[in-house]
Amino acid sequence: MNDTTTSRGSRWLRALAGAHTQGACVQYADAPLGSETARFITVAPDPANRFPRARENVVGLEQGWQLAKAVREAMTEDAASGQRRPIIAIVDVKSQAYGYREEMLGIHLACASAVDAYASARLAGHPIVALIVGPAMSGAFLAHGYQANRIVALDAPGTMVHAMGKEAAARVTRRSVEDLDELGEKIVPMSYSMASFAKLGLLDELIEGVDADAPGEAQIAHVRDVLAQKVREARGDRSGLAHRLQGESAQRTRAASIEVRKRLAQQWDAS
Repeated sequence: MNDTTTSRGSRWLRALAGAHTQGACVQYADAPLGSETARFITVAPDPANRFPRARENVVGLEQGWQLAKAVREAMTEDAASGQRRPIIAIVDVKSQAYGYREEMLGIHLACASAVDAYASARLAGHPIVALIVGPAMSGAFLAHGYQANRIVALDAPGTMVHAMGKEAAARVTRRSVEDLDELGEKIVPMSYSMASFAKLGLLDELIEGVDADAPGEAQIAHVRDVLAQKVREARGDRSGLAHRLQGESAQRTRAASIEVRKRLAQQWDAS
């Protein structure tokens, strides 16, 4: 499965859903997961994309709209059946594709359409699970993965969740990359490690012992089992995304966020 001409996201899509995928910059396929069929979606490199900034695995104009299309197509197909299929967002996105043309043509609307589609699917009863197999950066992760009922990630080199790449953050803060790494050990939100991200209560499981680039069949089966379990959890959880602030880790590391929400709710109810 180790193919250096494509992305981790594309390779994991084929590993979990088979070779018969649809789409170019956004690839998707329906395949068995546990006892049901799920839709697997990833953002892939598109060397022929007409927007030069969007030729890698980033979320640009076309990617945002195509993500929304892939999600809403599943919603439409399932609307009459009463059985809402799981949607698995395979996350390997370096960034959003910012550029002059992207700004002029409304990249904010394209990304918002993807966010709205995932949120609408979740509220309609589709269990959404995000599987992070590579970088999950900035607005690209917000558009593809962050609206999931459950978020899981491979504990492997190259997986990370952050608002900004490490080198760019170093330039903006006028620090060295080494200084940022040291700060990340003290300030959890500044860390680039998946283990630190898990401490924020936003990660439901860190999957260990899996080769992210060339997994064996047993490792792929293990990841599939984790996804099926998270789908079952999502179906039984009516709290939406509230569980992100209810876990033990979140109670420790996001105490201020919890208190702010509590006070806002008190003021809202008082008025």
